[in-house]
Amino acid sequence: MLGGRAGFTRVATLATVAALTAVACGSDQGSIDAFAAGGWPVAHGDSRNSSTSDLSGLSDVSLDWTRPLGGAVVSPLSIASTGQMFVGAYTESGCNLFSFEIDSGRKRWCNRIGPSVATATPLVDSVANIYVGDNGGFSSYNDHGQLRWRTPTYGVPRSAQFLGDGSVLAVTQFGQMNILDTQTGQTVVPIHDLVALPDFLASPDTDFLPPNTGLEDCATGSPECAVPATPAVDLDASEIFLVLWRPGAVAPQLVSLHYDASATPAITETWSSELLPAAVTSSPVLSSDGDTVYLADVDGRLSAFDTVDGSVKWTFGAGFGDRGTPSVSSDGYIVPVGGRTGVRAIRDDGDSASVAWSRDDVQQLGTPVQAKDGTLVTVTGRGDELYLTSLNSGTGETISDRVLPGAAGFTVGTSIGPDGQVITASYLGEIFTYAP
Repeated sequence: MLGGRAGFTRVATLATVAALTAVACGSDQGSIDAFAAGGWPVAHGDSRNSSTSDLSGLSDVSLDWTRPLGGAVVSPLSIASTGQMFVGAYTESGCNLFSFEIDSGRKRWCNRIGPSVATATPLVDSVANIYVGDNGGFSSYNDHGQLRWRTPTYGVPRSAQFLGDGSVLAVTQFGQMNILDTQTGQTVVPIHDLVALPDFLASPDTDFLPPNTGLEDCATGSPECAVPATPAVDLDASEIFLVLWRPGAVAPQLVSLHYDASATPAITETWSSELLPAAVTSSPVLSSDGDTVYLADVDGRLSAFDTVDGSVKWTFGAGFGDRGTPSVSSDGYIVPVGGRTGVRAIRDDGDSASVAWSRDDVQQLGTPVQAKDGTLVTVTGRGDELYLTSLNSGTGETISDRVLPGAAGFTVGTSIGPDGQVITASYLGEIFTYAP
């Protein structure tokens, strides 16, 4: 039995050969345009993690269909521009990666892969190929569920992002950054480790950690999970923003990295913030003008950082926005996820922040999405029932309520389909689809 670096290298070599074989046997030809209008290609809707939609009329939807998955769901659904939906679930047997048709709810395909696939939202390109990580690897499947390629990784790649050159960025919970060709799965630039690998020369008995080590800590923001959530990407500036817990540090930092495939090294750290005041489990969110990065911590604070140097513009509040990624609209409304104070909208005033409005009479039990027409859509609870609730994002007034029949607990993510469909899934594992 091979151990340490030798064992890992042997496994990596065999996996790479298998990945290349899968590509050679596939039917894909030519380069792929990673970006497509419409759909919901990544966990928070776009490369900025903004959780916003260019569509309107999201308040005029009604329940279309529901479907149980047979296991817990912890990461939002993604949706191709064609309407094909993708989601992972913690199932004890059978499939754990699913694809459904948005109009009918019919299962298009399902696969059984590594159990950690449920921790990530599949990334979708313009032709409905998906890219998703599981235990020790990052894979791509075509729209029929057939494996296109698989590339070994150290750890479990979290929800991925496309970069401006069309390559795909996959960062594991160990802090390994992989930038891969979407067609072949081969590395575009050398792997970049934000956390140094074990020193096998200094400690010959050291071995690589099991790939799922620290995954549970990503949900609490503990240091065992170096990178807990989806990076934000400025496609034009080639800047990547992520939260990093460095070894031995007492708190995490927000870090900015520049990507240039023609440079050596291709990934360089631009800046890192001061130590954050609390742990973070949410993703950074980039403003539409690219000047500000917003971040929520587990104590319910929102902070705004300057993208030029990482300096803090302002920090606001406590007790709201905990553990979830806020929705940030182009006109400056920031809506945190959950918390102890119902639903709130925060306004970015430049060097400070203020409460635009607050609704303490409703309990937020989902993640908010803001639409182009000034509508906020989220899941709220009243008594024992859950509702898909539409609010005026400028005033907080209720526009419409649609019940989630039989739903309990809370929902995971709100995703928008190409024709204005609103989709959410409960943590207990049921999909709810609303259509115009």
